[in-house]
Amino acid sequence: MSGHSKWATTKHKKAVIDAKRGKMFAKLIKNVEVAARTGGGDPAGNPTLFDAIQKAKKNSVPNDNIDRAVKRGSGLEAGGADWQTVMYEGYAPGGVALLIECLTDNRNRAATEVRTALTRNGGSLADAGSVSYMFSRKGVVIVPKAGLSEDDVLLAVLDAGAEEVNDLGEAFEVISEPGDLIAVRTALQDAGIDYESAESSLVPSMTVPLDAEGARKVFKLIDALEDSDDVQNVFGNFDVSDEVMAAVG
Repeated sequence: MSGHSKWATTKHKKAVIDAKRGKMFAKLIKNVEVAARTGGGDPAGNPTLFDAIQKAKKNSVPNDNIDRAVKRGSGLEAGGADWQTVMYEGYAPGGVALLIECLTDNRNRAATEVRTALTRNGGSLADAGSVSYMFSRKGVVIVPKAGLSEDDVLLAVLDAGAEEVNDLGEAFEVISEPGDLIAVRTALQDAGIDYESAESSLVPSMTVPLDAEGARKVFKLIDALEDSDDVQNVFGNFDVSDEVMAAVG
């Protein structure tokens, strides 16, 4: 789940049951394979692959699995699937706009699973273009606080093209234009600052505040969507206060 970063980082910290972890591993490996196929198997010359590998490693995906995904993607090993990116637009309860990014080798299956998850959880599919205009593609880097101040992070990334640094509680979120993502990530590395993830994301231009009941419904729908192997990311334009987050647990 991306879009509401505080929820994303909170969810990241939660213990994940084995089945969920297996699904997460599969999605991270798929990202590595697609990045290698698109830009080549050398992380030094393929920043997207570098970031996909880093994210997989930080989520404890075994190195053997990562290496095999790179080989499949770059054609050095057989078995790579013809992954296609498909974006679906939808609504969650409370009028929350959703963009659902799929990476699939079967578009019909992906569409069916997305539609089923939405309709069973109070959501609905939307017409193409009716939701996407509310989101902008941005570079997003998540930096664990680890004793850092907001000024420390700002100082490191300001000249690299960062637009803003947001305090998420346990981490900082650095927003940039997608084309400046590599420069921002590199600036953090040069400053000796560790980061959790660096990736292109869809950030909402306006948000819908949710109460506890609304948040539970939206989170339940997002969980149902993310249960699909074809769904890679869910972006939403909701906002949940710390108080509501604590109430939802």
